[in-house]
Amino acid sequence: MDAFLASTLAVAIAEIGDKTQLLSLFLIARYGQRLPIILGILLATLLNHALSAWIGAWVASWLPDAWLPWILTVSFIAIALWLLIPDKDDSESSRFLGMGAFMATSVMFFLAEIGDKTQVATVVLAARYAETFWVIMGTTVGMLLANVPVIMAGRWLMERLPLATARVGASLLFVVLAVVTLWGALVNS
Repeated sequence: MDAFLASTLAVAIAEIGDKTQLLSLFLIARYGQRLPIILGILLATLLNHALSAWIGAWVASWLPDAWLPWILTVSFIAIALWLLIPDKDDSESSRFLGMGAFMATSVMFFLAEIGDKTQVATVVLAARYAETFWVIMGTTVGMLLANVPVIMAGRWLMERLPLATARVGASLLFVVLAVVTLWGALVNS
């Protein structure tokens, strides 16, 4: 259950102000259809984060046990620093907009997540926790927790979220994950 809770919390907080949240706002303004957009986010996130988590688990399986905590600690700190950099919206000119709300959302979210901090976080979380399924479920729920309110409340919500505070909070969460990972390795050695 630790894998699910840590993954959910990490991604939900990290997504606040992320480009996919801006993409959600753009898509709901463009299509006005909540359910197809939410289902598109669900599909794209499950596919993208499943691939990411399996890669993380695979990498963790061939790394020497002594190296893994150190690599994870550095990775968590790198993500923490990355989270401090605001994202920008680059979805305006997408060629996928003519596909309809569900397909456009699925494709655009999948592509937006490639190389995104939450995808990298999913890889690192899956390397950290042996429960890959729960990492996938947690990161997916975290993505939905961050994006569904934007779809439901749209611009009103985005104008009231303290994005700088959210970025700092998410950054601190990843620093805590780094400290816990390193502490666990030191205590167990």
